[in-house]
Amino acid sequence: MTIEVAVARGDGIGPEIMDSTLEILKKVGAPLSFTEIEIGEKVYLSGNTSGIAKETWDVLKRTKILLKAPITTPQGGGYKSLNVTIRKTLGLFANVRPCRSYSPAVKTSFPKMDLVIIRENEEDLYAGIEHRQTDETYQCLKLVTRSGCERIIRYAFEYALINGRKKVTCMTKDNIMKLTDGLFHKVFNEVALEYPTIQNDHYIIDIGAARLATDPERFDVIVTLNLYGDIISDIAAEVAGSVGLAGSANIGTSFSMFEAIHGSAPDIAGKNIANPSALLMGSVMMLLHLGLAKEATQVQNALLKTLEEGYHTGDIFEEGVSKKKVSTKEFTEQILANLGQKPKILAEVNFATEKKVDIKLKDRAKEKKDLVGVDVFVDWSKDADQLAAKIKDFKIGELSLKMITNRGLKVWPDTNPDTIYTDHWRCRFEVSTGILKHEDVIKLLGFFNDQQIDFIKTEHLYNFSGVHGYSMGQGQ
Repeated sequence: MTIEVAVARGDGIGPEIMDSTLEILKKVGAPLSFTEIEIGEKVYLSGNTSGIAKETWDVLKRTKILLKAPITTPQGGGYKSLNVTIRKTLGLFANVRPCRSYSPAVKTSFPKMDLVIIRENEEDLYAGIEHRQTDETYQCLKLVTRSGCERIIRYAFEYALINGRKKVTCMTKDNIMKLTDGLFHKVFNEVALEYPTIQNDHYIIDIGAARLATDPERFDVIVTLNLYGDIISDIAAEVAGSVGLAGSANIGTSFSMFEAIHGSAPDIAGKNIANPSALLMGSVMMLLHLGLAKEATQVQNALLKTLEEGYHTGDIFEEGVSKKKVSTKEFTEQILANLGQKPKILAEVNFATEKKVDIKLKDRAKEKKDLVGVDVFVDWSKDADQLAAKIKDFKIGELSLKMITNRGLKVWPDTNPDTIYTDHWRCRFEVSTGILKHEDVIKLLGFFNDQQIDFIKTEHLYNFSGVHGYSMGQGQ
């Protein structure tokens, strides 16, 4: 019985490296049937701003497996990233990116590097919620949920357990983003207690990325938020040898997508020089996911043998290390010739049937939520004292003005004459005791309207079980 796989040839170098990958999968005898779909640049430019047609969704929901070459999202015009749309629509919460060195076949400073980056795939800044609020100020919302954090962190620990990994490292920026990244770190610490046989540690993302670039062999499994994971997985792949060697799996509860980690590289499209290894490694991950361990073993061993023989595409060619610079087609032909053979220098693989990671979130009671204030954001072209003069006397019950910030910095009370202002201001009103009512917020906005102050946004301030669910102002 064959397994139906949806295939997207993609844009740029996508068709070339997909041709290579499919040729190898067919030659190895994998029991797969391929249904091609059209997504990406052509669909965007046909007038579909999502980059994917409704009938294509029907194919994906039927196959539940997608092998995807890189695609191009046109710049401007309101086009949304199709990669993000697919991941979120189909619940692909876990992005798994193995990065290992192939020394001495491929030049690297870290011959023992062998790590896996597990990236949260649906939340964070990739929610893509942006607004222009004033003439000068643009906003992007960072959304992080407890369930999203717990799901990806549990996945990382389960992955480590199943695959014999010894340590899981968390990377965040919770020294600055104490609520969003702070939640991720907090959940990591909670989940880590349930896996006493797995070591765990935490890095602030900036020093973590630096250590990843200079000492990657210290890491085993890294789990992190969406944006950070996207960035550091490219760093790790390049440090290991080339982004052209790294595949990627996007895993959900019922659907999975497999791809290269790199983009569509339109500058080299059609030149027969692209490296198909990353997409091929993505297909190896797909074979393992489908229970085709024998075929996965043959494909990866053939790739390893080709690499150690020194047949290298231009991105990894190195005088004194490589034997011959080859085209995409020549590289593919060499892999085809090596099917059924094993590497002699690089460690051969011998995959067993992949165990599936099973994630079960813990039940938790909802916390008591109390409205205790509101931040009113305004478009204001004058200074802090002039703004304060117009609103500081407003009072309803216990609700009154506590501070004004500009780009997050407290500028009233205690205005500093050296502070540089922009046109985006936050006016924080809080109750000293008790609970705020929604009708009081409406009255407050009516007051701003009466004062002819352009309010552009509000954020309610809540306490959860008596603890602030909002950050303080910088300098408060």
